[in-house]
Amino acid sequence: MNDKIGIFSFFAGAGFLDLGFEKTGFFETLFANEYHQPFMDIYKGARENIGIKAPRFGHHVNDINDFLIKEKLNELKSNLDNSKKDYKAVGFIGGPPCPDFSVGGKNKGEEGENGRLSGTYTDLICKTKPDFFLFENVKGLWRTKKHRAFYETLKEKLITNGYLLTERLINSIEYGVPQDRDRIILIGFKKEFLFANTYKDNGTPFLWDFDWDFGIKYDKEKVFNIPWQKSEKFIEDSPKIKPSIVPEELTIQYWFEKNDIINHKNQSKHFTPKAGLVKFQSVDEGDDSKKSYKRLHRWRYSPTAAYGNNEVHLHPYKARRISVAEALAIQSLPKDFIIPDNITLTNSFKAIGNGVPYLAAQGLAVTILNFFNGFVNKKYKINGETNGSKHSLIYKSTTKAKQLSVLEPEEQRAYSN
Repeated sequence: MNDKIGIFSFFAGAGFLDLGFEKTGFFETLFANEYHQPFMDIYKGARENIGIKAPRFGHHVNDINDFLIKEKLNELKSNLDNSKKDYKAVGFIGGPPCPDFSVGGKNKGEEGENGRLSGTYTDLICKTKPDFFLFENVKGLWRTKKHRAFYETLKEKLITNGYLLTERLINSIEYGVPQDRDRIILIGFKKEFLFANTYKDNGTPFLWDFDWDFGIKYDKEKVFNIPWQKSEKFIEDSPKIKPSIVPEELTIQYWFEKNDIINHKNQSKHFTPKAGLVKFQSVDEGDDSKKSYKRLHRWRYSPTAAYGNNEVHLHPYKARRISVAEALAIQSLPKDFIIPDNITLTNSFKAIGNGVPYLAAQGLAVTILNFFNGFVNKKYKINGETNGSKHSLIYKSTTKAKQLSVLEPEEQRAYSN
């Protein structure tokens, strides 16, 4: 039996979530589904460039509702059941399109075309019964009263169909992503699978000992309480020294340099307006207060990467919009993740904005692995080297993860003064 954990990916987009799981070294994507062909083209092209093999059960470009049709449903269930024979566990991961639950989006809720897809994803889980699943969506599904009722019905259906659940509102910055991005994450494990692996429940429909803190690197409250740089006059190509109190690895400039964007193959890809240069020059560096024309600050994290609905993000010290390479860096993608040349700018930015930030995906994967380690015979060695290279700070033992502070002791003292 393969010691890896198999995943079936739905709403795969450009594959950021899948990649985060795979790069832990312990997950393998067996199936990928995405409705929009250009997104699947990015998924396939970028992964070929990195050297990741194609999913065992292929790439599927179609509406997820198609899998509820008897013939496709039977095929999906057969592939899932066969995978369970070959892998330690097999799960579904995915984030249904979320504009219908977003305050800044369509806000149509469960009645919207995209909103109904959350119900479809839940139905597929209940009908095919993977060992576990991950469901990702905007915080509006959880925090908005009219959407919360629908979300609770989804959870009730999953519980009725034999899943133990756990949920959390995460922020990508907790995992080292240079971006303020809230998302609700719901994770469930099939009771039959857990009990077969000697898991002890506590009589509730919840995973009582799931440690959400395990993969977290930063305390988000401490991060957001740091006196970050405010708006400053925009001066093209001006130098600015990093303030000592700022954690460099959570800044846009750090990621631009880390990903060597000057030499990145997607760096030249950005929208060039026919007019509006004056507008680009008039917005202060760090002024992200408006719905559109938000200028990023080099020594600060980015607002949520949502490139659409007239939301324009400007380069900190260039009189232009950010490039595809820069947007990928803000989503914490590895520098060898490259979007193929034949993808339009619109599709490139839409795919990037829709994706789960890579480091957040990896942090969630590590958190799930830690949970596995509590009850399966196979122990996933996540405190050590991963894929032959030294692990990053994201791999902390549970105790240390809970005690992590974004500030070094001397900086903490300076801040308190």
